[in-house]
Amino acid sequence: MADLRQEIARRRTFAIISHPDAGKTTLTEKLLLYGGAIQLAGAVKGKASARHAVSDWMELEKQRGISITSSVMQFEYDGFCINILDTPGHQDFSEDTYRTLMAADSAVMVIDAAKGIEPQTRKLFKVCAMRHIPIFTFINKLDRDARSPYDLIEQLETEFGIGTYPMNWPIGSGQDFKGVYDRESGRVLAFTEHHRGANRIEATACGLDDIPALDALIGPRLREELQNDVELLDGAGYDFDEEQVRSGALSPVFFGSALTNFGVEPFLKSFLALTTPPLPRAAAEGVVDPFEDSFSAFVFKIQANMNKSHRDRIAFMRVASGRFERDREYYHVQGGRSLRLAQPQQMMAQSRQIIDEAYAGDIIGIFDPGVFAIGDTVCEKSRRVTYEGIPTFAPEIFAAVERVDTMKRKQFEKGMLEIAQEGAIQIFHAPGSGLEEVIVGVVGILQLEVLEYRLRTEYGVDVRRRTLPYQFVRWIENDPNELDLSRLNLGSDSRWVQDFRGNNLLVFGGQWSIRWAEEKNPGLVLREFRRN
Repeated sequence: MADLRQEIARRRTFAIISHPDAGKTTLTEKLLLYGGAIQLAGAVKGKASARHAVSDWMELEKQRGISITSSVMQFEYDGFCINILDTPGHQDFSEDTYRTLMAADSAVMVIDAAKGIEPQTRKLFKVCAMRHIPIFTFINKLDRDARSPYDLIEQLETEFGIGTYPMNWPIGSGQDFKGVYDRESGRVLAFTEHHRGANRIEATACGLDDIPALDALIGPRLREELQNDVELLDGAGYDFDEEQVRSGALSPVFFGSALTNFGVEPFLKSFLALTTPPLPRAAAEGVVDPFEDSFSAFVFKIQANMNKSHRDRIAFMRVASGRFERDREYYHVQGGRSLRLAQPQQMMAQSRQIIDEAYAGDIIGIFDPGVFAIGDTVCEKSRRVTYEGIPTFAPEIFAAVERVDTMKRKQFEKGMLEIAQEGAIQIFHAPGSGLEEVIVGVVGILQLEVLEYRLRTEYGVDVRRRTLPYQFVRWIENDPNELDLSRLNLGSDSRWVQDFRGNNLLVFGGQWSIRWAEEKNPGLVLREFRRN
């Protein structure tokens, strides 16, 4: 077996985040291209005959050209073992992104050079900042007309309250885009041929002092602008501090064009040198060192029916410490029993490969017969740890969903439960009523469309839905044996419900109704979110 410390030290596990259409999935594909994981990059959007992004595996993703669910991809590059977590950019699927970020040691934030920071980027940055994980910025689409790089840098610093350090500097944009100046090497990387970037490219390099060669590459006007910009950057910008980078206080900024591949490989090389190996994790028993011998992992995602030919469920686990070995018995903390994990899988979106071992930092897929939940811990029986739960956020949109064909009760219940267990939706029902009619709570309306699509295509069930007037949900903290929930004094737009785990909740039509419930029911304790 390989040396434990050496194997863990070469792991790099990061998430790619952005607002929709900033180029996140395209950048992911190009990283895979340079890592040799794929030979030809596919376009997320384009003609019907075009290839689809490797990371977008769900049929609906291919139809809409957006990422709906997080994908996991592992590949080797330059001695590093890289685990990429490609996350949904659309705000309706932000909870999936929040959970995925819990499994990442750093984040790459992709920004559209023409649009700057957008609303979803702000939300995702806050999640990263709360965990103090390193944040690297890739300002994309320089092959199109873009805002001033100074404006973009200033916006990053002002809105996010962090320092920035441009690792390179763009030379023009749009039709005038000529390449970037690499500050570390002191050389200009000129891009001379614009294409869709399906294959790897090589850039022509030239020193900043080689004026004749520079003038031939980018022209005298852009060469003079670049010299002035470099002088200003060196004199007025932040100093580079690796410790500040690793604490999330300073973001290295890279300019490039993922579509044309320009700037992607220099970014990858610098990123891998700067980002951290696996980080320690907080557990109930204390902080767990990733380099310790004992294996431990936590479940951050569950996905059913990834492969049409395998109607199964996969639990995605982030290995947090030690070495995982196939076919060994490990302890499932929440289930209170030992499990033999015989078929661990390495992922490339929906593609799978059985592996014999994995190390801290890796993401592995485990067949789930229905025993795992998001936030669960798996570890050595001799060294038990319990990792902090992953928050479940309160939904904001509610709908009643019922099956059209009354004969398909089993398929309906199976589909609703399995999709709810993934964490993509939350389902509720009136106590004692079963799943005849289900109340579905979601963060965004598009999640309801995905639910209907998946029930129809994966479970063969057509459903009807109607919008409900609820806006808020609160988990009831009280022990039901100490408080008679059936006798609660609630407003006319409030209702007592249970989730599929049997937890008790209240749904409300407005903030006033929440205050009413708390005032009229002494001793009632409500929580805005729960941990799995």
